[in-house]
Amino acid sequence: MDEARTAEEVSDGYARLLAGLTESGVLAESWRGAFARAPRAAFVPEVVWAPDDGSPNGHRRITRAAEPDTWRSLVDADGVVVTQLDDGADNGPGVPTSSASKPSLVASMLRHLDVTDGARVLDVGTGTGWTSALLVARLGGEAVTTVEVDPRISGEAAHRLKSAALSPARLLVGDGLAARPEGAPYDHIHSTAAVRRIPRTWIEQTRPGGTIVTPWGTPYANAGLLRLVTGEPGGPSYGRFVDNVSFMWMRAQRPHAVVLPPQEPDRLGPSAIDPDLVLSNVDVAFTIGLRVPDARYLHTWDAADPAATYRIALSDGNGSWTSVRYEAWDAPDAVRQWGTRRLWDEITAARAWWEDRDRPSLTRFGLTVTARGRQELWLDGPANPVG
Repeated sequence: MDEARTAEEVSDGYARLLAGLTESGVLAESWRGAFARAPRAAFVPEVVWAPDDGSPNGHRRITRAAEPDTWRSLVDADGVVVTQLDDGADNGPGVPTSSASKPSLVASMLRHLDVTDGARVLDVGTGTGWTSALLVARLGGEAVTTVEVDPRISGEAAHRLKSAALSPARLLVGDGLAARPEGAPYDHIHSTAAVRRIPRTWIEQTRPGGTIVTPWGTPYANAGLLRLVTGEPGGPSYGRFVDNVSFMWMRAQRPHAVVLPPQEPDRLGPSAIDPDLVLSNVDVAFTIGLRVPDARYLHTWDAADPAATYRIALSDGNGSWTSVRYEAWDAPDAVRQWGTRRLWDEITAARAWWEDRDRPSLTRFGLTVTARGRQELWLDGPANPVG
């Protein structure tokens, strides 16, 4: 990217954004130059999507050519900019599947990565190319390998990175969970897609003492930012959840859809607690997700009478489901359950577990990955397993 184009993309709004992130301490001084050299606007596509309740798919298409001020205001704000819906399919339900991440979260994740000059980084989830560009601006192109599962997104990012003269040494197309020996061994792995399980390949190709920073979650609460320090070969790796974040899932680890079956419930009863309490804040939701790791929820209602029929519905993806009415939740028929598991009983027990341990915050939890790849979750330390 020539100097004139760089100046064009560094708008007053972007300058104010960087100043605010620096003043708040989110943007480390060691990264300020990279953020200035790689302005976000140079990597966001010409077409983006903004939330719109009046649209059939819940989003409105915005082009830079037709609405330059709207496009610019989205790009220069500290917010997520959706850049793809439904994996690029036309006429889909409007599920965001790629985005330009929130700048404050990008800055926070890069700070937690704890890079030093000369470090080699694997960037999983090239996306728009912005994070790859920041890494290249900070470490140099030879130090960075980036991988993207979507060929079209990867190709567009490659063009932007080349135009900005910030191309990484290796821009790969494929599954980010697979081994990427092309640039290994890595000192750090940075992922911009959420995982439920840390792949052994990430640990095996990262040097001992290196860091892996990735969004991590459960089907119930996709909410944790994990900073994992890799152990010696044949030993465990330990990490902590350092922040509350929510990113799109790695495609290979997307949770199951919640579909209530046609069967009548085989158990009816009252709820022991108000359903609002199982989603009252991110800390309780994260804890419930750890204790009941395969449960996923959605909200349902009958449009003819939304207030009286509003329910939380859950399934485990293996044949068990439950739904609970918010209104009159303690009535004899408020809870409907079916299958080999009583999911609502498990959910309420998980919330009680959180209460009994003085309502721990998300950042008190951590994770161990054993030499065999098993994940073990704990509270405050490995001696206190979550179970």
